[in-house]
Amino acid sequence: MRPATSEAQNADITTLRQIQVFRIHNSQYQGFMNDVTNSVYPITLALPIGQLIYEFSTHDTAMIVDGFKTIGALAINTIITSGLKYAIDRRRPFKTYPDIHPYKYDSDPSFPSGHTSYAFSVATILTLEYKKWYIAAPAYVWAATAGYSRLYLGEHYPSDVAAGAIIGAGSAWLSYKGSAWLLHHRKKQVHTPHVGN
Repeated sequence: MRPATSEAQNADITTLRQIQVFRIHNSQYQGFMNDVTNSVYPITLALPIGQLIYEFSTHDTAMIVDGFKTIGALAINTIITSGLKYAIDRRRPFKTYPDIHPYKYDSDPSFPSGHTSYAFSVATILTLEYKKWYIAAPAYVWAATAGYSRLYLGEHYPSDVAAGAIIGAGSAWLSYKGSAWLLHHRKKQVHTPHVGN
């Protein structure tokens, strides 16, 4: 009986190879997948900057808080994703399997997918902050496509992408709930009367 880790690795590379076969026969999507992958970091950077510029210009305190929640989500995501990458130090698929030909030879570890974690962090924090279906739906479609693009382009295993999605969404949730707790705790302190001696 093979170890569970070996079975999981086999499932990972089998699924990735199937996606690579699809890629070979559907190369017309290459440019689109490149664009989606390349959009992740610029959008991740632009979102909190845009939020804060707009929010400070309108002097909307509640919206300024949203900008800092976004920064918090991305900071938590960065710490967890980077920490796991170098703690686990998983080799990229193309370094282990010569038949996988990526669009770019990234040198950092494979697990988890950073592009996917940032995309899902952005999608989740936007959904939590604005609670509108017409924001959530396209945000998650973009995030899911970004995750798939990492497989299509041969950069990651499916488990890297799945972990990235969970970490990204979880980081956003932690930032959102943590900020709500801090604001509630602060308001409680402000409104609690001080009893003199």
